[in-house]
Amino acid sequence: MTLPIDQPESAKRDRLARFYKVLRYLAAHPEGATVDAVAGFVAMSRRTVYRDLVALEGEIGIPLWSEGGKWGIVEGAFLPPLRLTLDEAVAFFLAARLTAQFADRYDPDTGAAFQKLAEILPPVVARHLERTVDVLAARPVDERATRHLRLLSRAWAERRVVELTYDAATYSPGRPPRRSRVHPYLLEASAATRAIYVIGFDESREAVRTFKLQRILELSLAVETFEPPDPAVVQDGLGRAWGVITDQEEVDVELHFDAAVASRVAETTWHPTEHVTRENDGSLTWRGRVPGTLEIRRWILEWGAQVEVIEPPELREEIANIYRAAAARY
Repeated sequence: MTLPIDQPESAKRDRLARFYKVLRYLAAHPEGATVDAVAGFVAMSRRTVYRDLVALEGEIGIPLWSEGGKWGIVEGAFLPPLRLTLDEAVAFFLAARLTAQFADRYDPDTGAAFQKLAEILPPVVARHLERTVDVLAARPVDERATRHLRLLSRAWAERRVVELTYDAATYSPGRPPRRSRVHPYLLEASAATRAIYVIGFDESREAVRTFKLQRILELSLAVETFEPPDPAVVQDGLGRAWGVITDQEEVDVELHFDAAVASRVAETTWHPTEHVTRENDGSLTWRGRVPGTLEIRRWILEWGAQVEVIEPPELREEIANIYRAAAARY
């Protein structure tokens, strides 16, 4: 959603609340409603309601129809309402809290979803969730990422091929952006990198690849559709990943953790292939098999000098070089 950067937060919230009231009224009138009728419901001027309808369609992408002086929501634009138990709703609340911890940008669709969830929660929990939305709304908006996520969501749901331009220079400085056609199999969020990824078949590579949302420079929907693989196959591949990378050759990793952190390591299952052995001196040996070492490398470095890489030798040398360079800098 595009809002002036100097607009007060209270004005932004008022506008969002008004948008929600307009949509609620239209949803209750599938046959359509006049602008005057909507204006009476939200207690705003006819001119303001008309601007809101245009903004809902143009800025937020809500599919609306207008005919014979009436406005309505295109049939099938919204999913059926959820009927959650309290325990199920709290599970969504915890998901919102995790989002607030790791999201460095505000996504209007996420905020709207959590606002709707707050309506069915007990008042005490709802207030905490509304505060979470306020925290998220205070962060900057990445309009390009929001637009691309909406297109990817549609492509994923409709099994549509997407055409994208991807910035490949992050790990290879100087490389120009590349164009590709991708079959989006899955959208996945990563807490470690605070980012969203699309996992899908890359026609130019003739293989499944992972694309970070923030590195997609241009994105459009193609007319062609695709037949996705069995979801169990996709999830199985993701289940073997350390994070979101599934397209690297699998390697066996062996780590040795000092006794001081052995209990902390053992209390969490870090990977489905892991095998943990407690040694006589209280230390711990961790073994697992993961696709590539890029993502597990970050986790290893988090443990500092209290972990030693045993295998593979290439990863051991890579970690050693990182610490040598760090020691030289300090």
